[in-house]
Amino acid sequence: MTFELSTIVLIIFVALVFDYINGFHDAANSIATVVSTRVLTPGQAVAWAAFFNFVAAFGFGTAVAKTVGSGMVELSVVTYAVILAGLIGAIVWNLITWYFGLPTSSSHALFGGYAGAAVAKAGFSAIIVSGWTKTLIFIVVAPILGLIVGLLLMSGIFWSFHDVPPSRVDRWFRRLQLLSAAAYSLMHGANDAQKTMGIITGALVTGGYLATFDVPLWVILAAHAAIGLGTLSGGWRIIKTMGQKITKLQPAGGFAAETGAAVAIYTATAMGVGISTTHTITGAIVGVGATRRLSAVRWGVATQIVWAWILTIPASAVMAAATWWIAHRLL
Repeated sequence: MTFELSTIVLIIFVALVFDYINGFHDAANSIATVVSTRVLTPGQAVAWAAFFNFVAAFGFGTAVAKTVGSGMVELSVVTYAVILAGLIGAIVWNLITWYFGLPTSSSHALFGGYAGAAVAKAGFSAIIVSGWTKTLIFIVVAPILGLIVGLLLMSGIFWSFHDVPPSRVDRWFRRLQLLSAAAYSLMHGANDAQKTMGIITGALVTGGYLATFDVPLWVILAAHAAIGLGTLSGGWRIIKTMGQKITKLQPAGGFAAETGAAVAIYTATAMGVGISTTHTITGAIVGVGATRRLSAVRWGVATQIVWAWILTIPASAVMAAATWWIAHRLL
């Protein structure tokens, strides 16, 4: 095996490790609401979410992968060292935020890491501004869209079922929440796994193993398998934050939050925009909590999460840039 081929294999391995950690870190997004409402046990919930993370490999295209792999950083400056450093920066930030139980965005950590390594190599000219425009807009739009849809759905549920006994409402929505959890997990897999696909495909193009930026089937299946296995492992520290610390959820609220987030993520995925599934579901949970009263949302916890969101891209970029200074001397 040549040095170049060994490097490609290493990059693919590290990319799939990131994808696994993405699933592990973001398992809370998929299962926190369904676990906190006690519709499923934690073990059942991660298996349910992991299955739909993988099933998302079929039918959602690769538009997000192309945006991430070739639309955010100039491919002319991308080297193996840049890709590897970007992945390591994202992985380190994900592990730090997991340790502190903060539901930050694995997607933004990857974007920040990739960009930070590229800027360290070639300066800010390495950044494709048009590719970042939609991503930066959706940093704000995604949680707001999740919040609005979650709030509207929960308000509609209150209005529609106000005369129905609470025990009956609870029984109905315990069943419906299985569908909403499946829908959210499907959209989570459809959007997040594509980001790793984009990085791997970009590496293959850089190495001359692909003539054009077309994602191979094996890359699609590998990325979805890795994120599904990560979800199956579960990031329990973050699950507690998402399901209990932001606001208290009942099955109807869990259904509204998951459905609202799924709608928002589907919209972005169809547009080829890589968004934060974490931001989206957090916004939806806040929207659901706000329908009871504003004080039902623990705003102190929400503020800590927002600060972690703000820091994610620059922090992972700095870590990746530092890693590049070491990696480019070796690769």
